[in-house]
Amino acid sequence: MNKFPLAALGTTAASILCAANAFAADTTKQQGDEGWTFTVAPYLWASGINGESGLFGFPPQDVDVSFSDVLQHLKFGFMGLTEARNGPFTISTDIVYAKLDANIGTPKGILASNIDATVSTFMGTALGGYSIYYQDGTNFDLVAGARLWSVDNRFEFHGGALDGRSASDGDTWVDPVIGAKFKADVGNGIYLAGWGLVGGFGAGSKSMWDVMGGAGYQFNEKASMFVGYRAVHDNYSRDGFVNKLTQQGPMLGFTYQFAVAQ
Repeated sequence: MNKFPLAALGTTAASILCAANAFAADTTKQQGDEGWTFTVAPYLWASGINGESGLFGFPPQDVDVSFSDVLQHLKFGFMGLTEARNGPFTISTDIVYAKLDANIGTPKGILASNIDATVSTFMGTALGGYSIYYQDGTNFDLVAGARLWSVDNRFEFHGGALDGRSASDGDTWVDPVIGAKFKADVGNGIYLAGWGLVGGFGAGSKSMWDVMGGAGYQFNEKASMFVGYRAVHDNYSRDGFVNKLTQQGPMLGFTYQFAVAQ
């Protein structure tokens, strides 16, 4: 029998690969820059997840899943972060898609002997920002935008009274987001970066927060590597779908930058 609850499947997919806007911090000299600088950044977030999750109106179940547990069920994952900067102005996007498959045994096999579960999760974030401090390789940005979540849970029953039947549950919601991020060169190719976001405000989630901090190393003018730690909390519920979870864990990312002069 699979050791974590059905409801956890619909909420762990995003924990595999999630957004890290600080990976896109401009790590070139900024003072006096002209034109657009573009950044793309693949990354991995090795996060665990804990909290409460529920489907089909059943009482929420406690969730405590490690990253290795989630990784066992990953069938496909795609993510990508981009940032465009022109002086103090930034536009950033983060797209995450993950698909999980699991075969779940049932205790007595009366309703079903086993269940095939497929979960598809999409998370997309778009932010616009302005640097209130922007010089000497350091920037402090205020950002605002939105985060779109979409979770689709599909279950196929085999054996027992429900043999051959299927069911699905999930939801899609949008959280308004505000926050700040920073980047600071400290010399010898090393830089610090971090960010903090809050959102939801009852428009989508009841509440949401997202914080990250870490350090990077600039190999050359175009490429760098970043390591950090990130924690995200989301509190959303609607029509029997419950997502009250905290995800946290270490991060590893790589960035590639190119500039388009005016």
